[in-house]
Amino acid sequence: MDIILFGPPGAGKGTQAQQLSEKYNIPHISTGDILRENVRKGTPLGLEAKSYMDNGQLVPDNVLIGIIRDRLSQDDCKTGYLLDGYPRTIPQADALAGILAEISKPIDRVINIVVPAENLVTRLSGRLMCTCGASYHKTFNAPKKEGICDVCGKELYQRSDDKEEAIRQRLTSYEAQTAPLVAYYREKDLLSDVDGTKDIKAVTQDIASILAKYE
Repeated sequence: MDIILFGPPGAGKGTQAQQLSEKYNIPHISTGDILRENVRKGTPLGLEAKSYMDNGQLVPDNVLIGIIRDRLSQDDCKTGYLLDGYPRTIPQADALAGILAEISKPIDRVINIVVPAENLVTRLSGRLMCTCGASYHKTFNAPKKEGICDVCGKELYQRSDDKEEAIRQRLTSYEAQTAPLVAYYREKDLLSDVDGTKDIKAVTQDIASILAKYE
């Protein structure tokens, strides 16, 4: 299966990406991860990307699409791929379409996990972290003792980007960025919406039911 996965912060996209990657035995390709990997390995494209990143600039589309092309051409993508975090703009979607045509790996389906903003604010603003790496949620996974880590006993904290104002800004940015792409793929009859307010297993099953039509 050749899949693109959309979903706002807090929609459970990471969890569903892992499930899909295992079910279809395809690599979960996060653009952030492969960008960092190319920089770490010092590939020509990675070095070019690093020159922009070191100057606080966005990596231009022509460099990013080169990195995507290289990744999708690797052997583990022969049976499919799951793209996460790309494309982010219409020009990137057009460039991706060109690459996929070159390597004869067209998109089977774009899955869009939909969750109302208020649900996402509740999910994200309740998140608590510990310096030991453990994470909790005030509502869904509360620690045994309020404000204290079950694992190491240290005091829990909330990340600055998990505060309500920051979350709403992130969601507004995501919506502005993604809405044109949702319309772009819907027009091409490639996009399916999935209700992300259901529990994890139900969302996974809904996605699997959609993808089964295109296997």
